[in-house]
Amino acid sequence: MYTSENGKIWLATGSERVYLEPAMANRHGMIAGATGTGKTVTLKVVAESFSEMGVPVFIADIKGDVSGMCLPGSENKHIRRSIDTMGIEDFNYTSFPVRFFDVYGRLGHPVRTTVSDMGPELLSRLLGLNDVQSGVLRIVFRIADEQGLLLLDLKDLRSMLQYVADHSSEYKIKYGNVSATSVGAIQRALLTLEDEGGNIFFGEPMLEIADWFDWAEDGRGMMNILECAELFQHPLLYGTFLLWMLSELYELLPEAGDLDKPKIAFFFDEAHLLFKDAPKALLEKVEQIVRLIRSKGVSVWFITQNPMDIPESVLAQIGNRVQHALRAYTPNEQKAIRAAAQSFRVNPAFDTQTVLQELATGEALVSVLDEKGIPGIVQRANILPPKSSMNAVEPAVIGTVTANSPLFDKYGVIVDRESAYEVLSAAAEEAERQAEEETRAKEEEKRRIAEEKEKAAEEKRLAAEERKRAAEQKAKEKEKAQKKAAAKKKTSALEKATSSAMNTIGREVGKQLVRGLFGTLKK
Repeated sequence: MYTSENGKIWLATGSERVYLEPAMANRHGMIAGATGTGKTVTLKVVAESFSEMGVPVFIADIKGDVSGMCLPGSENKHIRRSIDTMGIEDFNYTSFPVRFFDVYGRLGHPVRTTVSDMGPELLSRLLGLNDVQSGVLRIVFRIADEQGLLLLDLKDLRSMLQYVADHSSEYKIKYGNVSATSVGAIQRALLTLEDEGGNIFFGEPMLEIADWFDWAEDGRGMMNILECAELFQHPLLYGTFLLWMLSELYELLPEAGDLDKPKIAFFFDEAHLLFKDAPKALLEKVEQIVRLIRSKGVSVWFITQNPMDIPESVLAQIGNRVQHALRAYTPNEQKAIRAAAQSFRVNPAFDTQTVLQELATGEALVSVLDEKGIPGIVQRANILPPKSSMNAVEPAVIGTVTANSPLFDKYGVIVDRESAYEVLSAAAEEAERQAEEETRAKEEEKRRIAEEKEKAAEEKRLAAEERKRAAEQKAKEKEKAQKKAAAKKKTSALEKATSSAMNTIGREVGKQLVRGLFGTLKK
């Protein structure tokens, strides 16, 4: 263990030993230097030291060589020379307790977050939105929060964007204009993000940062290694995701004040990607988190090639620095060397700027805070060798470690619970169903009215026919009656005439008969 009797971390050896104060580790640190100068070795030594002190560690592994921490190191002439020249006693190669994570779920536990948890600020940066589009995205998040709609994955966000666009007139007075152009631009940016694999890590179960705070049976802090070889191929995705992790740490931990050692150490490799092309508002938030998170017991270490890649506002928060060699082939590189040299407290024994260009691999300029928080004079020193393997392990080894992890079941299966997509889809289906019912009801009403009109017309027609028949019948009856009356009148006249004639004849006949009867035949 690289810890002295007084609890300090033995980090390097030059003209004298250089110790890192655990109580000052939460003032953050930086490991810088050109490619191949030994940054990864320094990272591993610092991380191993924290683990041995019982401090959990998070490391973003860009090249894959940090994965070897799950295996003990092996002897070679370079490590043997360091052990002998530095006077390291009881040096033992050893493995460290490791858990692997991978955004893509291939080399470790899948790492996911939800759209809601990432928030509009980081998501806007990830999508490359302009100010107007970012404003629209913030409105979408606000409406989702107010309506209790969970944005878990990208299909939730798409549904929410479409919903807000469809109801933009309703929200215009309260939130401002939501143009179809801005919504369309965000939707297209989501397609680009999906093409880069961004849809993979939006969902559940979401990574719980609290799972990083774990220890092996022997009390050593857990090494949480995020495999980033594939993620690093998408720099904006990589930088944004690590910023989200840092913000989650900030939100999770309570204020702790000054501690004897950090609660957790967080290592950002290729740290310049956190700040590249970041808008001013986001940089200010990063600076705020870096400044305030130390009071929560978090030690943040930035690993980068050039210190100038880190904003000055963030550099000002870094108290512990390990600067490996820098190259000066261009005017900008020469400027960077001057800036790096001027950031150290001068050591009269050598010229810092000159030494920066002379450092051998594994050698560095080191300045750490003392127990009072005062930056120490810069020392030219050799970094101690790591105890774990320097080589990347095979995927099969990572698979075995992951399968034996207690987190395997927790993160192994994707969960898709009810969220904005399901709620809005159900609402849309219900609205469609109601619209169909209303359409059917209207059509049914139209049919009913048409039938009633047809029935009324038919009844009117029948009534007209009935009236016509009645009129015709009446006319017939009238005609018949008239004919009957005429016939009757004619009959009466005939009968009258006939009766009169008959009467006359009867009387005449009667008279004749009478005369005949009485025997008098008078004419």
